[in-house]
Amino acid sequence: MAEISAKLVKELRDRTSAGMMECKKALVETNGDLEKAIDLLKEKGQSKLDKKANRIAAEGVIGSYIHSNNRIGVIVEINTETDFSAKTDQIKDFAKNIAMHIAAMNPKYVSESDVDKEELEREENVLRQQALNESNANMPEDKKEMIIQNKLKGRLKKWYSDFVLLDQPYVKDQDKTVDQYLRETVAAVGENVKIRRFARFEVGEGLEKKQENFAEEVQSQINSAK
Repeated sequence: MAEISAKLVKELRDRTSAGMMECKKALVETNGDLEKAIDLLKEKGQSKLDKKANRIAAEGVIGSYIHSNNRIGVIVEINTETDFSAKTDQIKDFAKNIAMHIAAMNPKYVSESDVDKEELEREENVLRQQALNESNANMPEDKKEMIIQNKLKGRLKKWYSDFVLLDQPYVKDQDKTVDQYLRETVAAVGENVKIRRFARFEVGEGLEKKQENFAEEVQSQINSAK
């Protein structure tokens, strides 16, 4: 069995935000293989989250964020299982941070399951055609199809990260997604937590106007506050 060093445990903890003992156990189970340990912790974390996800979360808070220029505003509903947890600073901070993220990144949907099916089908058709246009006409059909599918999968993942809240890199920590931030919050609170819905308002949105990048302004404000 490989020796599990404190440095390796710390690296795993930094990359997963799991507890020290959980990290050490995962490394022992995977014989010190860091990448396998990460996958193992993800599987265990998913299992715990799945169990909590079946529990009713009907309490919660409304988070909000108004950008300093008063031209972007967001409200978001965060659901929890109990009124007690909804009143904690951790949930209040989570709601505020998610609202701030939405202001900066402007997602259209909370999760992949919320994506409009017709919009997704159109995007898949466009991306598949792009991949087909890039393919080698002399390549065997089975190999060509495999390459097209791999490209389609990767490009859809990028599309989701642009428009789906849970898939987006978290604006205050680009090394993790909003979904990972949600999972960390679930683990810390010890009960089901859900981002149910949100609304983002931008002054003059949909009207003809001078183009300004408010998302960059929000991001700049977040960075200066760190």
